[in-house]
Amino acid sequence: MPDFYENESRPERALLVALDTGDYDVETSVAELYELVRSAGAEPFGSVTQKRPSPETATCVGSGMMEQIAAMCEEHEIDLLVFDRELTPSQIRNIEEISHTRTIDRTMLILDIFALRARSREGRLQVELAQLRYLLPRLSGQGTALSRLGGGIGTRGPGETKLETDRRHIRRRIEAIRDQLAEVENRRAEMAKRRKKDGVITVALVGYTNAGKSTLMNRLTDAGVLAEDKLFATLDPTARALKLPGGRTVMLVDTVGFIRRLPHHLVEAFKSTLEQAAQADVILCVCDASSPEAQEHLKVTRDLLNEIAGEARPVIPVMNKCDLVPQLHDLPMIGGAVRISATEGTGIERLLQAIEDNLPLQLVDVELLFPFANVGAAAPLRKEGLLREEAYTEDGLHAFASLDPIQLAAMEPYIVGKISRR
Repeated sequence: MPDFYENESRPERALLVALDTGDYDVETSVAELYELVRSAGAEPFGSVTQKRPSPETATCVGSGMMEQIAAMCEEHEIDLLVFDRELTPSQIRNIEEISHTRTIDRTMLILDIFALRARSREGRLQVELAQLRYLLPRLSGQGTALSRLGGGIGTRGPGETKLETDRRHIRRRIEAIRDQLAEVENRRAEMAKRRKKDGVITVALVGYTNAGKSTLMNRLTDAGVLAEDKLFATLDPTARALKLPGGRTVMLVDTVGFIRRLPHHLVEAFKSTLEQAAQADVILCVCDASSPEAQEHLKVTRDLLNEIAGEARPVIPVMNKCDLVPQLHDLPMIGGAVRISATEGTGIERLLQAIEDNLPLQLVDVELLFPFANVGAAAPLRKEGLLREEAYTEDGLHAFASLDPIQLAAMEPYIVGKISRR
């Protein structure tokens, strides 16, 4: 009888490589790279860092460090080298020849995660556009590097056939994708125009990746959005109705997370999606209160918002995951921040009130009288939960409500008194 053996499959083992030139905080960036590698489905084995005034032209790191890396790859059966900066095609080729290990850079890794997470047609098109724009200037001199087959991190996305085409074909594909995305943008712009005309107010959840935006979305709206402890778990925007304590309903939008040194190609490709968030009436800037980098994460988010959005909008800092901070005094001091735990549900009432306080259209308390012949005109207000009090009198339906300017215009024939503006 033949012997049967079970094939053992393990995640790709990745060694992280960083170069400290003094341009940014390498320790923080490498910690982030660890999370990116895990999110891509690989297993970080460890990291090596070299301090140099500038990258070495041939291999990014020095020759001595490169020999150490090659020895580590052989000794520990490393499947993948991930460099914490962009590499040139010749650097990747030289590193792979010395280490005999597949090599990718930070941008390739982030693009790969986006390719893995994209679900909608628009999301997939945006990822493909970013990948092709990244590949286009790197085609010359890659030789057989573009002929690598098989799976693994850094190989997902446009696909093998696209990687082997010439520049002209890739440019044609880029133009085709741009045309398709332009159609999507036009549809979105029309929808936004219609929402504005109908008086729909949008509130956007933005913030650093893995700050808990999707968990908060689910807590507020029962949206059922994928919420995982991974970077970029949410890629495609989700919109749901959210009813506020005062009775008004707004549209809450969950968006893709931000990150330090987000590749320019991705910012460009996802600009339409990010603009949807940046142009919301109110922006909830969510950050992980338990992270020592909370203030830096908020700065990264605000800088990206400023880059995308021209017009200033109300921004509410939301310190999430406060349940993970042992002492209240350990929380970062950020002015005007609302402290919550989306998982535990604490602080949600304060957050809803903060949203209501920052809405662009303020409500007016009015007294209404609907004659018996027009009692049906009160139905839309009742459906929206805007009638605070109502009672039938000898003259008709007498009611009190809080209305925004658009609703005020519609109810003008029935208003018998305006009480206050708030």
